[in-house]
Amino acid sequence: MANRGTVKPSANFSASADSEVLHKAMKGLGTDEDAILQLVTARSNAQRQEIKASFKTLYGKDLIDDLKGELGGKFETLIVALMTPPITYDVTSLRNAIKGAGTDEKVLVEILASRTSQQVKQIVAAYKQEYDDDLEKDITGDTSGHFQRLLVILLQANRQTGIQAESIESDAQALFKAGEQKFGTDEQSFVTILGNRSAEHLRKVFDAYMKLSGYEIEESIKRETSGNLKDLLLAVVKCARSVPAYFAETLYYAMKGAGTDDNTLIRVMVTRSEVDLLDIRAQFRRLFACSLHSMIKGDSSGDYRKALLALCGGDDA
Repeated sequence: MANRGTVKPSANFSASADSEVLHKAMKGLGTDEDAILQLVTARSNAQRQEIKASFKTLYGKDLIDDLKGELGGKFETLIVALMTPPITYDVTSLRNAIKGAGTDEKVLVEILASRTSQQVKQIVAAYKQEYDDDLEKDITGDTSGHFQRLLVILLQANRQTGIQAESIESDAQALFKAGEQKFGTDEQSFVTILGNRSAEHLRKVFDAYMKLSGYEIEESIKRETSGNLKDLLLAVVKCARSVPAYFAETLYYAMKGAGTDDNTLIRVMVTRSEVDLLDIRAQFRRLFACSLHSMIKGDSSGDYRKALLALCGGDDA
């Protein structure tokens, strides 16, 4: 997959030279936050891992510990997130979502609906390695009903590939019968079909469903289901249609209105910065009356804002 991220590897990269810059930025009185953010946002994650190793070799100290000691607040959270390997970051996010006070379903939904099957398999393995716990067990212990069932299906990471032409029509029929045509909803059909078919197959099914019912599948889901299950079904549908559009919407609603959901803002900007943030920016501009850049600018401040805008890259005004 072509990298549609805003963050690219630095061409003339030297892990030891970068370590020295960071060491100098944190040495003595005061911290040069600007030097830290300019460097970290201009390196790929793989390069940041080399810097971490080099820093320890040169100074006998852990770079992350030093950063945590020198930085604070949302800016610290963002920089530490950028310094974490992607799979480890997802694993930690899921662990905190499950083991924190109350379950943060939003994180479970976002990660499991949007990651590729290969990524989900890596996440499950890394979770086991990191915590010696079974991610599926931890999630089922914390969730229930059809919401739980769909999460378990997504954790299997066994989505079909390609388009099953012969079952497009029957899938659309099954969804129609399970929802709009039925008194009370048969959630299991939604869960099984949306959890197991490939994205390109589902896009064909959504078109057939529209012809059959006169509704977009999203409208039916909003009418027929509620709560966490509704949120997860919608996330799966949106990711089948377009992952960048799903994240553009996620970012928009993280910043819209009073107060900002900084955890979501940080998580999405960090995890998509080397994947598809250019496409997310384009979708954001298409869907909303402003650019991602301008919304971040108006919604954050200080070094935190500077770092987020560096990740965002250009302004699509």
